[in-house]
Amino acid sequence: MAEKITTGRDALGEFAPKFAALNDDVLFGQVWSRETGLSPRDRSLATISALITQGAFQQLPFHLNKAKENGLTKNEVVEIITQLAFYVGWPSAWSAFNIAKEIFGEDDK
Repeated sequence: MAEKITTGRDALGEFAPKFAALNDDVLFGQVWSRETGLSPRDRSLATISALITQGAFQQLPFHLNKAKENGLTKNEVVEIITQLAFYVGWPSAWSAFNIAKEIFGEDDK
């Protein structure tokens, strides 16, 4: 059985309970847990690309850690960010690289 996600409820449960429930039950409980269509690794690739594109850097550390757990390597993340730099802007790439460097470190491959 998959681990129950409570991040939304922990962070926003009292302030925005419906949003927190949708985050935990639908986004992570239903969409992320689906095993057909996309692998967890591919879901992570799509998600970190979307977050960088949106400039949603506050959510990026969580999802980069999840991407690492789901099998994306440092080198793959570096390639993703480099590719996106030309489409979403150099400053966004710098911001993403600074976060990725913290998650993956200098020595990870």
